[in-house]
Amino acid sequence: MASDENNKETKTSCDEQIIEGCAVLEGNKNECEIISKENFKVPDTGGGEDAETSSDMELGSESSILGACGSMDGTPVGSFEEAKELIDFKVIFNKKKYDICFPLDDTILALKKHFESLIGVPASMQKVMYKGLCKDEKTLREVSITRNAKVMVVGSTLNDILAVNTPSEQDLKEEKAAAATKEPFCKQKMHKKIIDKGLPEDAQPGIKNAKDSLPPYPLSGMVNKSGGKVRLTFKLELDQVWIGTKERTDKIPMNSIKTIVSEPIEGHEEYHIMGIQLGTTEASRYWLYWVPAQYVDSIKDAILGKWQYF
Repeated sequence: MASDENNKETKTSCDEQIIEGCAVLEGNKNECEIISKENFKVPDTGGGEDAETSSDMELGSESSILGACGSMDGTPVGSFEEAKELIDFKVIFNKKKYDICFPLDDTILALKKHFESLIGVPASMQKVMYKGLCKDEKTLREVSITRNAKVMVVGSTLNDILAVNTPSEQDLKEEKAAAATKEPFCKQKMHKKIIDKGLPEDAQPGIKNAKDSLPPYPLSGMVNKSGGKVRLTFKLELDQVWIGTKERTDKIPMNSIKTIVSEPIEGHEEYHIMGIQLGTTEASRYWLYWVPAQYVDSIKDAILGKWQYF
């Protein structure tokens, strides 16, 4: 009986040691030897039937961390850099849908840069719309983009802009004929039909023989060759000029503009006709009418990169 009691005490003592993270040496059931943590080895859980062929991993080694703490996708649990939270949603651009998976805490600007390869529109010329305009510095989480949400992207490539402003064959003939005769812009047929409609009611006041700095607000009250109202917004910090109409706003990099031509309108010298050349040929000029004369030089200086002396 005493022997049984001793064995029972020994077994209990061994169990307690095992619970505390200690190991019991095999082959000695009556004695327990505690192995230090430095030497503690975890048997391989590969399921080998022969215990002698099972490989061991030293506690604290890289292999033991990956084996014991690895997640199902292979990412270590508790690693120093936690995986970013991703979200699935849809992007709509030009009536096409794109399935997007993107980090929820990345910014709208990072999302725009991701879009560049998908839609072919530079990030600087995109607008991301989700419950209103999304600002570049905001994260997807901050603008409340949710799973399966539909995000609208608006933007135009430079080729789109040139296509809109490409003149017809008739316009090309008239422009070529006018260049040959050196007629003033306001006398050329393609411009005269716009000028003859008169000064727009909302035109900004023009000042003849004056040179003013660009105002802090957009220049408005002008029209384009189709007679639609136009405003110019100068984003000097972005090196862009925004050409806005009722239908759209095109963000044009200033370094993509080749040249600018302008002439005063006869009988209304306080206003100019201005052509902003977006491509390599004169046919790519975007024409503006009723540009206030005092801002003409400042517009050229800002876009073409010349210094202004006032």
